[in-house]
Amino acid sequence: MSIVSIILTVVLVGLNAFSLSPTSSRYYFYVSVGSLLVALALLVVLLVIRFRRHEPNSSGTEPTSSPLPQAVTNRAEAEIVSFLGTLQERGRLVDFLMEDITTFNDAQVGAAARVVHDGCRAALQEYFVIRSVREESEGSSVTVPSGYQADEYRLIGNIRGAGPFTGTLVHRGWKADSVRLPRLVRVETDRLPTIAPAEVEIK
Repeated sequence: MSIVSIILTVVLVGLNAFSLSPTSSRYYFYVSVGSLLVALALLVVLLVIRFRRHEPNSSGTEPTSSPLPQAVTNRAEAEIVSFLGTLQERGRLVDFLMEDITTFNDAQVGAAARVVHDGCRAALQEYFVIRSVREESEGSSVTVPSGYQADEYRLIGNIRGAGPFTGTLVHRGWKADSVRLPRLVRVETDRLPTIAPAEVEIK
């Protein structure tokens, strides 16, 4: 698991831990939005990692299980950090997640969440083709066929046998049909790219 995914996981755990504290009741909506955004970013990182690991080589065959050279590993991690930089540039995602929102009032947090949502949504739509696993409305009755893809469904409740299963759709799920992340022309082997540069006004 990459450094970025570990950081996002820690942030997500922190947000959920804060939501359990007594002082978080007035920020419940915004903490939920923040958790959703972090989970979304974590999902993107994991999809990119999975895409890189399963990317065919030049001969069209799957890569072998031999360890990757350090330069190749750094390239994959650098491209992940680069996309995180895109989320920061478009939606100020890192600014929002690293800020202590307990010091803001509800209106300020709501305005920031809208900027993050609009920018990150635009970035996802530009680089990913994402669609729901199920098209039915949440709350409707659906049937999960036998032999379903294990990563496309999470079955909850009384599960018996090999299927098919009939139940209530709690969440439609999401899947990526394609990924079109820009490739980095040059990757330094001794450091990851900067997510966002420090801005200094010279007077």
